[in-house]
Amino acid sequence: MNMLLGVAVMLGKMALVLGVVLTAAAYLVLLERKLLGRMQLRYGPNRVGFFGLLQPLADTVKMLLKEDTVPEGADRFVYLAAPALAAAPVLLSFAVVPFGEPLVLFGRSIPLVVTDLNVGLLFVLAMSSLGVYGVALAGWASDNKYSLLGGIRAAAQMVSYEIPLALSLVPVVMLARSLNLSEIVAAQDKCWFLFMQPVSFALFLLSAMAESRRIPFDLPEAENELMAGFHTEYSGMRFGLFFLGEYMNMILLGLLVSIFFLGGWRGPLLPPLVWLGLKTFLVPVFLIWTRASLPRLRYDQLMALGWKVLIPVALANALVTGAVLVLWP
Repeated sequence: MNMLLGVAVMLGKMALVLGVVLTAAAYLVLLERKLLGRMQLRYGPNRVGFFGLLQPLADTVKMLLKEDTVPEGADRFVYLAAPALAAAPVLLSFAVVPFGEPLVLFGRSIPLVVTDLNVGLLFVLAMSSLGVYGVALAGWASDNKYSLLGGIRAAAQMVSYEIPLALSLVPVVMLARSLNLSEIVAAQDKCWFLFMQPVSFALFLLSAMAESRRIPFDLPEAENELMAGFHTEYSGMRFGLFFLGEYMNMILLGLLVSIFFLGGWRGPLLPPLVWLGLKTFLVPVFLIWTRASLPRLRYDQLMALGWKVLIPVALANALVTGAVLVLWP
């Protein structure tokens, strides 16, 4: 009976997280279109429903009704599977992200996380590494030179920025003495890691932006050079899956920044979930602002920033943090 109840609770949490993340991703697209419109002195979408609130639903119906084409020379199986490979690792990462302290219902403690892994941080890093396969395979399988170049760029970019991304979290692990995301939040009870590790915060944010392939790091798509890069040949819902993965990644990035550096759900007066939502919301808004404000980097500048600046700084920051903790434990 207890096992059946446990399975039911687990399935309920998975369904709830899936529903919230997919809905949030759909409305994040609308928020981006609205904010970009205002920044460019126009209204943005405002015709479907009150204030354009049904626009995500209309976009979904449009994607589903569009023809799903496959290029004649494409590797059909890989071409069809690649969009799911790009979106699935992002969705799996949400399984280890805690949303608050355990909830007590009918005398039973229910953790607000799908699965509370003691190596949750490593799981998130592993999933972010797997995301490159979907993009690279989509570029290779499309039988299009622009797609292939976009896929190669994406693979090189994600491999280059995975190193500073992981190194930026080494000081966080040193301070929290744990790889468990809930324990990392608990370690910030007295002071957020943002104030103790501002360099790590900047490195993590820059590296994660580069991995998310958004302006100024959107070289794999670069419309004026590669048309749309790795997803040039895609249409319909498979094209939508790439965008779903991108916007879910923005939400995941906001949650991870909150957990690693902003004290997670901790804060005065407001309920924990509200604090976590507010902190998470800031990161996608920042990413939208950078898209509207910053120019795209050249590819050599992108690589130089990763290998010549971020990796040395991340290594030095980890060494200094380790030395400080040894001298003043």
